Amino acid sequence: MTVLATFVWGWLLGAALLGFCMGWIAVVHRAQGVSKLWMRWLALLAAALVAASFARVVPGRFGYWLDLFLMMFALYLVGCAIGSWLRDWVVSRSKPAS
Repeated sequence: MTVLATFVWGWLLGAALLGFCMGWIAVVHRAQGVSKLWMRWLALLAAALVAASFARVVPGRFGYWLDLFLMMFALYLVGCAIGSWLRDWVVSRSKPAS
């Protein structure tokens, strides 16, 4: 993973910044949420992909792409969380006290 991060740090930084921007602009949630059943299936899929990556089940180029996808997706989600948290903090500070 360290070698992967050394060679594709620009893409990883881009994923984190894109996540930050999406988290910043997507504070308001007007859509219907994901059901619990879908949430469980998505969590199971994510766990299976992480397990396949750690067990090195997928060899060669596709294994490299899987590792890169998981790293970029994790950084995207972290960027989303930080962006939405900072946006909430900025908006809550600018509201007048009632």
